[in-house]
Amino acid sequence: MTEPLVVRRETHITAPPATVFAFLTDPEKIIRWMGTEATMETHPGGLYLVNGIGGSTARGAFREVVPVHRLAYSFGWDGREKVPPGSSLIEIDLIDQDGGTLVRMTHTGLPDAEQCALHAWGWAHYFARLTVAASGGDPGPDSRPQPPR
Repeated sequence: MTEPLVVRRETHITAPPATVFAFLTDPEKIIRWMGTEATMETHPGGLYLVNGIGGSTARGAFREVVPVHRLAYSFGWDGREKVPPGSSLIEIDLIDQDGGTLVRMTHTGLPDAEQCALHAWGWAHYFARLTVAASGGDPGPDSRPQPPR
């Protein structure tokens, strides 16, 4: 039996779920840790769009929005054949834990091991930045280091 192509990431943030939820849904807060511009229509069927560093644009649609507890949205990249807009699924659960929030993310629907590895690398980078920003810190400018090859 082969393992499915899944990226999982967890982090504990020293902020309540409502604060973390805002950093995942409020465009002004999102660009503090990821991207240069964001548009969020946080209702089922609403647009998820983040213009990233270096001209890449992530696009999808919200499938599930449970304020301060859960987000699910389709995800992909404009102009990329392997992971086009809406071709994968991101699910994020926010769990009140130990005076803060456990953020549990699952990214499914990626086409191959290479894309899983690239997205795992990207999520590790951005989860570190989210943890700092949502905890009240400044993650600094996003230098977007190059992924390992």
